[in-house]
Amino acid sequence: MDDDIEVILQDRSIKLHQQKLDNPIFTACTGALLLGGYRLWSVFALPGFRKVPISLKVPYLPSSKTQTQNVMNLLHGRRGRLVDLGSGDGRLVFAASAAGLRCTGYEINSILTTSARVRAWLRGVPPGSATFVSEDFWKTNLSDYNNVTVFLAPGVMDVLGEKLLKELPDEARVVACRFPFPHWPCSASEGQGLDQAWAYDMGAVRGHLLQTLYTTAKGI
Repeated sequence: MDDDIEVILQDRSIKLHQQKLDNPIFTACTGALLLGGYRLWSVFALPGFRKVPISLKVPYLPSSKTQTQNVMNLLHGRRGRLVDLGSGDGRLVFAASAAGLRCTGYEINSILTTSARVRAWLRGVPPGSATFVSEDFWKTNLSDYNNVTVFLAPGVMDVLGEKLLKELPDEARVVACRFPFPHWPCSASEGQGLDQAWAYDMGAVRGHLLQTLYTTAKGI
């Protein structure tokens, strides 16, 4: 008897689900939600993408509180200038500026940059401690910064690594959130899983890569 009741309930559940799918109102609402989601994506992620080569395009994905805290732990005690590559709504820039770093956030999406500037004004953040630039950081020389934070896609980390090796001083520290540099030795890490962050000291990275190159050339 219990089995019969279970079969009847499952059959009703399937019929109700089918009725929802066949219901024109349900279908229209679902379509509207999908269209609305696409429009939001096009507003917050698409602007500026046309200026960047397709191989370097990275969609906007805000960091969580845990991710931000892990990055800040790896920047503890650091001084000087910091650049956040792909700063989004500015949350990491605000955290770093509150810790005493002079920060610049590069974000090619002008809508997100404007939002970050408004938030900075509302918070009363001094202009010298947090600046937001709506420009392509790939075309910007980063040699004036001794702290770099990145939260980008894994497909661009190798290319970004080449750029940073050319431009950053040996005393610079780079902190990558969620996606590490594939061939760099990290000096420290914080967190785990999706919230993990890695710190790389440029002097140590260059030394490691030179040693690897030398070992390879000698055939050892």
